[in-house]
Amino acid sequence: MQDIDIAALSRTVLWAAFALAVVFGAIAQRTHFCTMGAVSDIMTMGDWARMRMWVAAMGVAMIGFNAMVALGWLSAADTIYAGPRFIWLSALVGGALFGFGMTLASGCGSKTLVRIGGGNLKSLVVFFVLGLAAFATMRGLTAVLRVDTVDKVAVEFAAGQDLPSLLAGATGIAKGTLAALLGIGLGGALLVWALARREGRSADNLLGGLGLGAVIAALWWVSGRLGHVAEHPETLQEVFLATNSQRMESLTFVSPFAYTIDWLIFFSDKSKVLTIAIVTTVGVVLGSALVALATRSFRWEGFRDARDTANHLIGAALMGVGGVTAMGCTVGQGLSGLSTLSLTSFVAIAAIIAGAVAGLKYQFWLVERSA
Repeated sequence: MQDIDIAALSRTVLWAAFALAVVFGAIAQRTHFCTMGAVSDIMTMGDWARMRMWVAAMGVAMIGFNAMVALGWLSAADTIYAGPRFIWLSALVGGALFGFGMTLASGCGSKTLVRIGGGNLKSLVVFFVLGLAAFATMRGLTAVLRVDTVDKVAVEFAAGQDLPSLLAGATGIAKGTLAALLGIGLGGALLVWALARREGRSADNLLGGLGLGAVIAALWWVSGRLGHVAEHPETLQEVFLATNSQRMESLTFVSPFAYTIDWLIFFSDKSKVLTIAIVTTVGVVLGSALVALATRSFRWEGFRDARDTANHLIGAALMGVGGVTAMGCTVGQGLSGLSTLSLTSFVAIAAIIAGAVAGLKYQFWLVERSA
């Protein structure tokens, strides 16, 4: 494959990722997809509808990813989620920080982008603060703290930490077979639960759950199959084109904020090139904006007062630090990560939900105290 072919293929991967992100943003705006909102609905009204939407998306993504693993198209080992190092404490602490932060900031990373597309200026502030905090936790002050503390606590596995790899070593059954059995079985169970009640089968829930889960799976194919080059003509090494991690990627919304800010600031630096992380960040905003404008729901919105501003600033910082520490967010770990059946992803998403519950209880306490 010639260099010009690599460049053309990279552009194809980027356009495909961008298009899928536009679809994600449009669906999320149309269906009011929001994990923080789902937890809040349960705690305040006993309404599980949006939680069923999120779980349905998990199920579809899990089925899609593992079906492709069974076909030999993808491997969980080629993702950041399923490496041999099980960083359970990082997932626990980072997930809790992220979950608490998203309640203060009115939503997670994906919801922040969707709100920006709908005209929410508060979310634009959250975007930059979250991105800067994420960048510091990848390479700066909080990165040193992370590496010297929670990241040191880990369990090393001989194979990957995804369930098929772990069980393959114990049973001798092929990974592809186990991926089909576990991925399709667990994903199917999640989907059955999500659709079991009428509230889970509404038009919005079906569109959000099935549509967003399919976007995650499709982006895995774009990055891991379409963008995979077995031997780069310059390095003679395997490469996944247009990724920041040098591995195949799907949607996540913490580190991509940092990469986007970095690209904007150093735009004239030719070494700063577009990646899947950057184009998907922009794509979600555009998709959301198109739906908001089409439905006439686009509204400019700013902070109410100093307390509202402080909550969003603190929440954004916690999400940036926590999201990088936990290696993902409600979409990055909750959909993309869980689809690989990674142990770290299971711990991270449980911690995110626990953090969100704690954050909402804290806010309820503040309201009662000021009443």
